[in-house]
Amino acid sequence: METIEKIKYFYETVISENRIDKIAEFISSDCCVKTGEKMIPVGIEGMREHIKATKQTYPDYAMKITRQFCDGDYVISEFVMEGTHTGEWIGIKPTGKRLVFTGINIDKVNNGLIIEHSGAVNTFETLLEAGMIGAI
Repeated sequence: METIEKIKYFYETVISENRIDKIAEFISSDCCVKTGEKMIPVGIEGMREHIKATKQTYPDYAMKITRQFCDGDYVISEFVMEGTHTGEWIGIKPTGKRLVFTGINIDKVNNGLIIEHSGAVNTFETLLEAGMIGAI
């Protein structure tokens, strides 16, 4: 499987179907999350915990990759994520609302595994539109 196809499969199948047992086939034990210039080591277990936490808030969420670009070791994936808000998150009580988020993931891949992950999700716009937060 080509790198770009493997990343798409990871998000659309492994993540969307909550196949936590498959994480080690896609994530390096040395994986870091990049936030600005800061690198935070998370490894396989950290990514597994992140996915579990997200699934507790949106148990049925699924991701659809809408576009991808590859530049050297980096795969950039534009996505749409949709799920029902049934768990508390950042102090917001469950609403039962079906929410749609858009975003970008940037993954650095080495030897077929994600060694660096970063990205952004348009959370504010989605929560504002759903009436879950108010405009300032």
